[in-house]
Amino acid sequence: MGSSAGSWRRLEDSEREETDSEPQAPQLDSRSVLWKNAVGFWILGLCNNFSYVVMLSAAHDILKQEQASGNQSHVEPGPTATPHNSSSRFDCNSISTAAVLLADILPTLVIKLLAPLGLHLLPYSPRVLLSGVCSAGSFVLVAFSQSVGLSLCGVVLASISSGLGEVTFLSLTAFYPSAVISWWSSGTGGAGLLGSLSYLGLTQAGLSPQHTLLSMLGIPVLLLASYFLLLTSPEPLDPGGENEAETAARQPLIGTETPESKPGTSWDLSLQERWTVFKGLLRYIIPLVLVYFAEYFINQGLFELLFFRNTSLSHAQQYRWYQMLYQAGVFASRSSLQCCRIRFTWVLALLQCLNLALLLADVCLSFLPSIYLIFIIILYEGLLGGAAYVNTFHNIALETSDKHREFAMEAACISDTLGISLSGVLALPLHDFLCHLP
Repeated sequence: MGSSAGSWRRLEDSEREETDSEPQAPQLDSRSVLWKNAVGFWILGLCNNFSYVVMLSAAHDILKQEQASGNQSHVEPGPTATPHNSSSRFDCNSISTAAVLLADILPTLVIKLLAPLGLHLLPYSPRVLLSGVCSAGSFVLVAFSQSVGLSLCGVVLASISSGLGEVTFLSLTAFYPSAVISWWSSGTGGAGLLGSLSYLGLTQAGLSPQHTLLSMLGIPVLLLASYFLLLTSPEPLDPGGENEAETAARQPLIGTETPESKPGTSWDLSLQERWTVFKGLLRYIIPLVLVYFAEYFINQGLFELLFFRNTSLSHAQQYRWYQMLYQAGVFASRSSLQCCRIRFTWVLALLQCLNLALLLADVCLSFLPSIYLIFIIILYEGLLGGAAYVNTFHNIALETSDKHREFAMEAACISDTLGISLSGVLALPLHDFLCHLP
């Protein structure tokens, strides 16, 4: 937030000159607006991704329902849970956790593919309301589900909520100072950490998965309250909305700047303009696709197979710890934009692919002797993924003209979702192959 403090002070000075009779009021008002919007976007990021993260953390428990007898659902899998394939060295579910990943991401992929073409026709407020309703519905449906199929329908609702919310709120940042992108990204990282940690902590404390999910129904309410009660109405941006360094860095490398260009005019873009802008985004989209492909191939394709029998943690508990440590790394790096900015995000893609190669080799050869080494690698994996996300959208915000920024944010949203979807599709056959190995 410090990066925009100077610009806000310049705005306050100009307002003081216009209202000499009350010199302090504009300063307090503009600072209040600054912090309300910053906190508002942080909470929106937190609440938007919360249900998505919880569903991935609960993936192992959701699929364990298939092993439960009768109408018993959401039974806590313990160390003595019967593996699906006892002849395999892996304690496998009959369905890979990648199935939950696909249910949690494919609806988001559809939303993000269609968003640049016509989502702007629907006002922001109905979108946010729909996102909140779907989030609440996902918790209720999965909590009371008696079958894997119905649970996956609840996961689909979480996906719709998260995908629609991400497209909406990232587009909305085009109307606010660019510093809110950092706060939004930090909030989404916080969702990963708090979502996985809360699910881990509550289930470890003895609460059933069902009651754990129902306890999270306050999250959609918080999302709606943040949008409708906390955010201030966006105003047209001017050079006073950023500090001098950001103003100098904001060059229209993607799209062309015109004197009348303003945020919020993306519905006026022709198909040719949209294609031109999209081609300019590819140098950021492709690395982010690779980063998310590698990390979610690890998360939903390999986590379940990285099973250590010589620990006090059950298989389900190991899976939850993996998810929590990954999200902790994501939160730390998504909150680091003010400390560290990375322009060449392809470096992060290369490092993440090396992570995938290392852990895939360990699944096949079992050469890493301790689960704590896996913990460290997974934390590092999260750091790379979070850094790629926040720096990609920050770079796009700086390098896109005002006229094209809203569309660019919507279009770039496809990056992580496409990478995750591809990883889920490939993780399913890998799971079946490895689980049938003796």
